[in-house]
Amino acid sequence: MRREAIFDPAEARVAALNATLSGAVPETVLAHVLADFAGRIALVSSFGAESVVLLHMVSRIDRALPVLFLDTELLFPETLDYQRGLAQLLGLTGVRMVRPDAQAPVAADPAGKLHRHDPDACCAMRKTRPLEATLGGFGSWITGRKQHQTGARSGLSLFELDAGGRVKVNPLVHWSGQEVRDYIDAHALPRHSLVGCDYPSIGCAPCTSPVATGESLRAGRWRGQDKEECGIHFSGGRAVRRAGAA
Repeated sequence: MRREAIFDPAEARVAALNATLSGAVPETVLAHVLADFAGRIALVSSFGAESVVLLHMVSRIDRALPVLFLDTELLFPETLDYQRGLAQLLGLTGVRMVRPDAQAPVAADPAGKLHRHDPDACCAMRKTRPLEATLGGFGSWITGRKQHQTGARSGLSLFELDAGGRVKVNPLVHWSGQEVRDYIDAHALPRHSLVGCDYPSIGCAPCTSPVATGESLRAGRWRGQDKEECGIHFSGGRAVRRAGAA
């Protein structure tokens, strides 16, 4: 007996959005989703090396949009300074600090060294679970992921569903690194201070190192470990590993 396909309205909506906006510029995509998901959408931003592009675009459409900033309590001081300065410069009034539960690090990472022997557990405690709890109030979220960043991201779509059934929007999915730099230059936007110190991708201080000429942009993230993503972007429910890793 042939099993009938189950219609999923969320998947149908994502397919329709991809078909409708696949060739649109990021600003058009943002304007559309901010209207379509009004009151139920947030931008998740690391205030990292390339974050200023989406933050600037959003500031020209809706400065009050919720911007979720994951403060893992292990960030570079430069990132915290950049977050405060950039939010003020762009007039972003909806920035929300998302932090781990106050007791979680005390119980699971009292010495602050969990990242050394179990980075997945550290990311889950400091990033994945706090973000998931916060996203519970939203039906959609915006990310800055791009296809060129890693092999695991090469197949990204403009719209997708996350594990919780929310619509995830990747407005810059097709942009190259040069397009990002050109936008920053064209609008005279401030860069994260660590970019000039060979940090093209910036995460938590203990797990981020400078990148040498010829290395991939994210080579400095979890260097020497078979880890490529922090965990907030899962693939099939599993953390993404580096190519070739078991």
